[in-house]
Amino acid sequence: MNIFGKASINRLKLSTFKLNTLLTVTEAINDNLPTDELLKRYENVLREDLNIGKILIFKFDKSWNLILSSGCSQEIIKHIDVEKDLLIHREISFITGSPNPILREFDNIIPIINKDIPVAFVLIGDIDEEKAGVSPTIKHLHFIQTLSNIIIVAIENIRLYEESLKQEALKKELELASKMQYMLIPDRTALPNNDEIMVSPFYHPHSEVGGDYYDFIQLNDNEVGFCIADVSGKGISAALLMSNFQANLRALFTTDLSLAEIVRKLNKRIMANAKGEKFITLFIAKYNYKTKTLDYVNAGHNPPIFYDKEEKKLIFLRTGCVGLGMLEEIPLLEPGTLQIKNKSKLFCYTDGLVELANEKGVVLGTKKIEKLITNNNQIDEDINNIIKEQKILEGSAAIFDDISIIGIEFFRKKKITNF
Repeated sequence: MNIFGKASINRLKLSTFKLNTLLTVTEAINDNLPTDELLKRYENVLREDLNIGKILIFKFDKSWNLILSSGCSQEIIKHIDVEKDLLIHREISFITGSPNPILREFDNIIPIINKDIPVAFVLIGDIDEEKAGVSPTIKHLHFIQTLSNIIIVAIENIRLYEESLKQEALKKELELASKMQYMLIPDRTALPNNDEIMVSPFYHPHSEVGGDYYDFIQLNDNEVGFCIADVSGKGISAALLMSNFQANLRALFTTDLSLAEIVRKLNKRIMANAKGEKFITLFIAKYNYKTKTLDYVNAGHNPPIFYDKEEKKLIFLRTGCVGLGMLEEIPLLEPGTLQIKNKSKLFCYTDGLVELANEKGVVLGTKKIEKLITNNNQIDEDINNIIKEQKILEGSAAIFDDISIIGIEFFRKKKITNF
């Protein structure tokens, strides 16, 4: 057989090898082999079959990371800066006069480009550069480029798939957390609605889980306790802290403890759980049906608005202390008391209702709220008007936080006259 016949046979063998290699790699990808196994197979093809001695692969995933190193010392690796040394290469480059002498340890840089953005760089070099003959990195360069593209795309797809699974799992966790959080909010039908008071609530989390909470507890035949609270921050951590807060508050909220004692104990427990990283604002109160007395503590919360319908008098309930979880010990705590003589209403809310975003930043919208409740309407009608005015259910872009409202209508029983 002459030299031309042998060359044809060798070319056929080489072409067959490359096709079989690509087929094997494609099958491995279809079998959903992990990234480490794909890189191992890639390395074996280059080193064992193509006699490539040095291989480095840098891949971008939020930052540039080395995902494969073969035949290279740590001394070489640590002197390569992807952004400085490699990002300038947009096509296959032969390394001859690179400003970085370390790069001259390699023969070629193969950039992997996706949508005109570099996603990886492959550096390859010979095992024996003094050996006579055509360098394998030159002879098989386009095949190596094709194989590298296939492997990098497969690895990126694996990453995206795993990320989508994580996102789906997170979504389900958020849905579960949201359902659990709704369970903490008392059902409207369980709230007081009698000839003494009528309660109208509204709850609207800004995202899947929120950091707002309100509650009503019947303390005895003559007293009802209630609160509204807001945790700093958002997300699952805020929701978990509020869940823990709800459990503690319900355990402490009895007639045996004063509001001041409850607030101090809650502060200690929040400090123990949040370690000073988050805090909770709270308005907590007790109302006595017989004495018509409202006792309360405002712990750094938006001051509820009390409106006496007969005297046309507006009062902000500010008396109390700092927010819970801000300080190890509350330095000054002053409970407040309000005697309710006439038909009145109380409007409690979290800051998502009044902290609105516009082109100038964040503005407070309390004036509009005051205007909408200073009337003879019942509190539930006022709340509905506020929801419409603020476009809460329409997804107003100005609203960027959870919104909770509890409105209480205080009735005055008619005196029965005996004739």
